[in-house]
Amino acid sequence: MTNPSGPGGGRLDPSLSVIMSERRRLINLAYRLLGSLADAEDVVQETYARWYAMSRQRQEAVESPGGWLTTVASRICLDLLGSARARRERYVGEWIPEPLPEPAEWIDGRPGGVTVDPADRVTLDESVSMAFLVVLDSMTPAERVAFVLHDVFRYSFTEVAEIVGRTPAACRQLASSARRRIRDAQAPATPAARRAGIVRDFKQAWEAKDIDALIGLLAPDATATGDGGGLATAEPRPVQGAERIARFFVDRASAAPGVTVQECTVNGQPGLVARQEGVTVSVMAFDVAGDRITHIWAILNPDKLRPWTAG
Repeated sequence: MTNPSGPGGGRLDPSLSVIMSERRRLINLAYRLLGSLADAEDVVQETYARWYAMSRQRQEAVESPGGWLTTVASRICLDLLGSARARRERYVGEWIPEPLPEPAEWIDGRPGGVTVDPADRVTLDESVSMAFLVVLDSMTPAERVAFVLHDVFRYSFTEVAEIVGRTPAACRQLASSARRRIRDAQAPATPAARRAGIVRDFKQAWEAKDIDALIGLLAPDATATGDGGGLATAEPRPVQGAERIARFFVDRASAAPGVTVQECTVNGQPGLVARQEGVTVSVMAFDVAGDRITHIWAILNPDKLRPWTAG
């Protein structure tokens, strides 16, 4: 394989397969850091652009190309996270991480079918569930990067310190603070089959416009949050309380004829997707504690539904 656009264009590039095999792992990392598949893809593209902007001599001097790529991608993400807060202050309505459909080829993390992605040490539903990503989004950029690199991808604090520009002790503190946030936000685990059954019951009650059944499936203090990115049809603020949420969903069902709702996997968890005339108009992720739904995240922003519409 050749790399016409790289240094010395047209020459055989024996390291190309090694470099490109890192792509999936880098997207895994960048998505967890940014909560956006589109942004993750941009970060990885920029990372490779910087690699191929170097001379062949400088590339060959890099002891670990994979480590170099991870460091560069993480630093780009750290910069983006620093500016993301300002961008989200201008965002219309609530901001929710971009939902992932399943199956998703990019997330299998086994380049060439041999190397196991370090992220596989944390199960998919723990590391990219919507509830997990929402907590990650509440962290400072440094907390998020330190935690994801160390706790999810198993980088040492010495390696993390090099990336974030702090001491290993400071990075240990950042990861510990992030861990406490996640621990405080986590509800007792509900078996996957039970979660799927509760989401299915919610779908059926919603389609039947059965307010009492919906209330029975929701925790009394449940919250439903919509992300429409400025769409007039999206609720700009979270809806709180079981009865208010139940009535809200029934009202929306009545106002949107021709919408079909299907069960699906959203970020490794049972969820729902709503389509109208074949176009995905909403993806819903759920958090369940015991036998009740505690959170519903509904993404309506068309930009965030790109992978779903393309599929």
